[in-house]
Amino acid sequence: MQRFLAFVLLGLATAANAQSYPSKPIHLIVPLVPGGNQDIMARAVAEEMAKGLGQPIVVENRPGQSAILGTQVVKGSSPDGYTLLSVSVTFARVPTIVKAANYDPVADFAGVSLTCSIPQVLVVNPDVPAHSVQELVALAKAKPGGLSFGGSGNGSTGHVAAEEFMRMTGVKMLHVPYKGNAQALVDVMGGQITLMFDQISTSMPHMRSGKVRALAITTLKRSPLFPDLPTLDESGLKGFEDVTWNGIVAPAGTPHDALARLNAEAARVVSQPEFHKRWLERGIDTAGSASPEEFSAYIRKEAQSFATLAREAGIKAD
Repeated sequence: MQRFLAFVLLGLATAANAQSYPSKPIHLIVPLVPGGNQDIMARAVAEEMAKGLGQPIVVENRPGQSAILGTQVVKGSSPDGYTLLSVSVTFARVPTIVKAANYDPVADFAGVSLTCSIPQVLVVNPDVPAHSVQELVALAKAKPGGLSFGGSGNGSTGHVAAEEFMRMTGVKMLHVPYKGNAQALVDVMGGQITLMFDQISTSMPHMRSGKVRALAITTLKRSPLFPDLPTLDESGLKGFEDVTWNGIVAPAGTPHDALARLNAEAARVVSQPEFHKRWLERGIDTAGSASPEEFSAYIRKEAQSFATLAREAGIKAD
């Protein structure tokens, strides 16, 4: 009887703890400098989540070492649901090419939820004699190594998309690394480099002004913002998909009840019609994960896919 009562009391205590979470402010670490898409989105989602959770979410920027510094801070935090990490696609990729990252995106963290995805677009200088993906491939094959593409360093989203493009088409192009995508985009417009894969949110105004020509989008479905812009998939590169995504994770070992509560709030926020519409107009498609486990599985898949590409393409850290 005493053992039975002990189990009952333990169950009641566990239930009470689940119902009382969160009982104090939550800290969300953004491992980058303020002002970028990831930081802006993390703050917008955190603000709305806090309303449903009944506790403030304090957003802290901890930049450094390709987001490794802030990531390691959260990895070493107590797994109690009160310290979270804002992540992007690079979170799943960095450990493959930077051994000093000292974290495993799958083993060291538990998924909370995806929050958004940002398609990339293949843009070229307007003077490039290619108005479709097929024409660009033909041009690249006629000039092996003669076309150049820019990106913010080895392993960046633009670099990975271009490597996948070359792998699927069999063409060779010159990689010109930059410290950031902004300067690479300027050089595409100026004709210093031929092309790049860039987030639609930053290329959009230049596409509309005619300063760059978009040939395709990297999602499997066309964008409602540019319904006439074909996908890489329908342009002959079957299955091509490469998007930038953002999400939230917690340290491994965080109680499932806390993860489930956070997941539910994140999903609620990003699915709100007005919230979704506001960000979609900027080229950012908000969407949540059905469960913490779904997001963890997504991160695992992304890490494995990039490891394969990095090995076959010889992608290494700068």
